[in-house]
Amino acid sequence: MTNSDSAPAGRAARPAAEESLIDGALADQLLAKAEAEGVELLGPDGLLSQVTKAVLERALGEELTEHLGYEKHDPAGRGSGNSRNGATGKRLLTEAGAVDLQVPRDWRGSFEPKIVRKGQTRLDGFNDLAIGIDCEGAKQVLGMWVGASTGESAKFWMSVLAELRNRGVRDVCILCCDGLSGLPEAATTVWPQVTVQLCVVHLIRASLRYASRKYWPALAKDLKAIYTASDEAAAAAALEAFAEQWEARYPAIVRLWRTHWQEFTPFLAFPPEVRRAIYTTNLIESLNARLRKVTRNRGQFPSEQAALKVLYLAVRNLEDYRTPNIGIRTSGWKQVLQAFTIYFEGRIPAP
Repeated sequence: MTNSDSAPAGRAARPAAEESLIDGALADQLLAKAEAEGVELLGPDGLLSQVTKAVLERALGEELTEHLGYEKHDPAGRGSGNSRNGATGKRLLTEAGAVDLQVPRDWRGSFEPKIVRKGQTRLDGFNDLAIGIDCEGAKQVLGMWVGASTGESAKFWMSVLAELRNRGVRDVCILCCDGLSGLPEAATTVWPQVTVQLCVVHLIRASLRYASRKYWPALAKDLKAIYTASDEAAAAAALEAFAEQWEARYPAIVRLWRTHWQEFTPFLAFPPEVRRAIYTTNLIESLNARLRKVTRNRGQFPSEQAALKVLYLAVRNLEDYRTPNIGIRTSGWKQVLQAFTIYFEGRIPAP
């Protein structure tokens, strides 16, 4: 059987996660060149920032080539009605730090880059915040922390969660996260009874990344049968039915769900109205979007403390205006609390 997503003839298909795009020899060359030229690994002009800049600019150039339909300097572009028109400078905040990009343009202005969108100033994953729901159903920002530019580790999350426990968070019933590395392990160490719930929305998005866009509606429909199942047994049966239908074409999607099954299933023990309160981290994404608005036009902050002060004041402002996401009770909280009191017997304080 063949399809548009199959590997080219003569090349063995392997999951992208198992391949390394940069081998040891290339990494050694980059490190040696950086050392010879006195370039630091991190920082605004560090090696990682330079690599990020080079890769992003090359990808943007390829996107423009695909948009125009011809390579740079190709005579085939003459008389095509559109052509390259220089580049626009842009500062992008990434995990490796601030990167100054040159984003290519076309004469018509019809080029819409995908990898770095117009108006985008940060790469996804640049920042996370932690939000908790207490026994009164109130959604509150638990705090803000600055992690390493290379990404958060189990050690980082351990320090964050230990601080929360020391501030009085004695128990956490459910922790909903989107696959952040090291967070589940740190949480179960600090609160041994915590139930880790993987964000279902993120699991669906991760699944669709493996698939051709034309199959997204059918895949989404069949995945819905899994996460709306009446219980874990029904969800397992739905997953097997999904695998029978799609595993031959997209084995990586089936493997993704099987790998994360233990983190996916906890919310299935609750009725639908309770599931809505715990199955997604969209609340955090909504808050992040609001916070980005207050930092988008400020460029690079002179220090971490300056950035934290701006974000702190923004959170205070959101709480003062009692937005739908922060500082008020979760919709239908009384029913949710009753279910939690039964499920987490002895762990929910009496009113």
